[in-house]
Amino acid sequence: MSTSYHTERDLINQKKILEILPFFPNYMRDFIISIENNTSSLTQLNYLMDLKLFFNYLSNILNKPVKEISYNDLDGIKARDIERFLSYVSYFEKDGKVHINKEKGKARKLSAIRSLFKFLFNSDQISANVVSKISTPKIHEKEIIRLDPDEIAKLLDEAECPENLTKRELSYNRQTRERDVAILTLFLGTGIRISECVGLNVRDINLNDNSFKITRKGGNEVVLYFSDEVKNALIKWLEKRDKIETVDKDEQALFLSLQRKRITPRAVENLVKKYSQAVTPLKKISPHKLRSTYGTSLYRETQDIYIVADVLGHKDVNTTKKHYAAIDDDIRRNASTKVKLR
Repeated sequence: MSTSYHTERDLINQKKILEILPFFPNYMRDFIISIENNTSSLTQLNYLMDLKLFFNYLSNILNKPVKEISYNDLDGIKARDIERFLSYVSYFEKDGKVHINKEKGKARKLSAIRSLFKFLFNSDQISANVVSKISTPKIHEKEIIRLDPDEIAKLLDEAECPENLTKRELSYNRQTRERDVAILTLFLGTGIRISECVGLNVRDINLNDNSFKITRKGGNEVVLYFSDEVKNALIKWLEKRDKIETVDKDEQALFLSLQRKRITPRAVENLVKKYSQAVTPLKKISPHKLRSTYGTSLYRETQDIYIVADVLGHKDVNTTKKHYAAIDDDIRRNASTKVKLR
């Protein structure tokens, strides 16, 4: 991801934060300032969106406008009030739409409330942090969906020589084939995130030593490496990319849309969905599932969870274990044949 793209996204988030802050009491500005150095602008924005729902809920309970909710009001909140809020968000209607929150949605909202109350308690604005008494909802992990080796080959073949696309999809494929193959190959060959893929600039690619530079979550720049298979796909796309006259003559984006601008995350999600449904319709494949597929393949080859965590950019190796430890059965089964008794 290029610095300019990363900065642009950050500025958009910062603008949204400034737009939503006037909704809250004035002390919320101090709260945001208190977490600025430890959280991304996206996390701050998500916290505010969740806290907006919480303050609206409190407004109805306290029968007063959100702007007038004081420190004393929050100091009077009991643990059961937070639990009732979490129960409320399970299913509610707003602006004619039904909203449902399961364990992950509730956990995220509790995290935002917990962060706010911790700030208020540490700054001596409330006498007790009642949210610390509330347990995080247990997250029921879903089955990790990934592509099998033969499905990987079929996916790339479908993008390169389509057999199952509609006539409309075929017409687009003829225009975007090299780009689509390069994107899919990059996902499957490096395990990068969709934001990292979208943010790549041409200058971030070094074909001399098969490396490229990305900006991880949190803003850290790292250099990753790719195979010759990925290199060949990138070369084919770059040859076509060089001939495209972009809308902005200074556009440095590696991957372009048909509008000759930087491709969007939604467009990448759609192209992954299009090709994957053509070859494996029973699996809902997203860019993140391609990332999981790469992580699984790398784990099988190295049997080193720490290498996988480092390459994927996981700060906590337990995150990696949660996603890829399922294939330990393969390793254990293979190990059972190593010791010979006779």
